[in-house]
Amino acid sequence: MRAIFVQIKCEMGQAYQVAKAAADGIEEMSELFSTSGQFDLLGKFYLDADQDVGLFVTEKVQTLPGVKDTYTMITFNAFTGG
Repeated sequence: MRAIFVQIKCEMGQAYQVAKAAADGIEEMSELFSTSGQFDLLGKFYLDADQDVGLFVTEKVQTLPGVKDTYTMITFNAFTGG
């Protein structure tokens, strides 16, 4: 499994509805945060190593009602304290 992060810009007044739809409908979602700045939400998703990132984002995230734009970050390594 690998993690990707997707920043989501929502239509005005739609952030909570988008968040609920994502939580209810995207099984790959680990966490979803409301944020300030240019984007309204930040989602953390775990995909299988052979899963197509672009296809996942365009079919599962961008098609949620109320999503206006996305920005995807692909991750390489996770570092933890210890």
